[in-house]
Amino acid sequence: MSMQIEQALMIRDVHAADRPRERLVSQGAMSLSNQELIAILLRTGTKQESVLHLANRVLLYFEQIQGLKDATIEEMTSIKGIGHAKAVQLLAAVELGRRLSSKQTDTKFTIRSPKDAASYLMADMTSLKQEHFVVLFLNIKNQVMHKQTIFVGSLNASIVHPREIFREAVRRSSASIVCAHNHPSGNPAPSPEDIAVTKRLMEAGSIMGIELLDHIIIGDHQFTSLNEKGFM
Repeated sequence: MSMQIEQALMIRDVHAADRPRERLVSQGAMSLSNQELIAILLRTGTKQESVLHLANRVLLYFEQIQGLKDATIEEMTSIKGIGHAKAVQLLAAVELGRRLSSKQTDTKFTIRSPKDAASYLMADMTSLKQEHFVVLFLNIKNQVMHKQTIFVGSLNASIVHPREIFREAVRRSSASIVCAHNHPSGNPAPSPEDIAVTKRLMEAGSIMGIELLDHIIIGDHQFTSLNEKGFM
């Protein structure tokens, strides 16, 4: 069977107007889902499944698009249908994205308000399926020097310990920090546990001389600032 016939069979169940490449041309790259963008990079599926199905299995393997950032060639090729060539294409695209992102952040981002902090974090955190507790380490000009995920899982005051956060703050010579975590439910309203964690970190920061400026809760493209709400 020729390559052209194989490709036609693999996409026979996808209407032309819904094919990723055609949609990118007609509607722009921003209109495509993560699955469709990966499908374009893969180019073809297998004899058993379309390229869209294969792209979906890649996403399921890494659980979320952010998981691709640290993917290895071995992890890629362990996915049925992803050979060496397809793995290399995906990893090259990931690295290109990483380099573009690093160029954009060469000029340090300045946190002047809760909205600034939320904007800095929203794209990465709004669609996470688990709670991620993230800390922004700032210099004396409130510029972001470093961002680090401290904990993944349900927020608990006994687990999110000030020790890990302020050890890193001291190592980075941070003047202040902004903490943030997401609510996978999409509702950014603070829980009693969120408030308790915030107060504990404020107390530790006061002792260390490293101010906690805010604790941002990220929901579904919305946020709550515990500072603005008067909990700090």
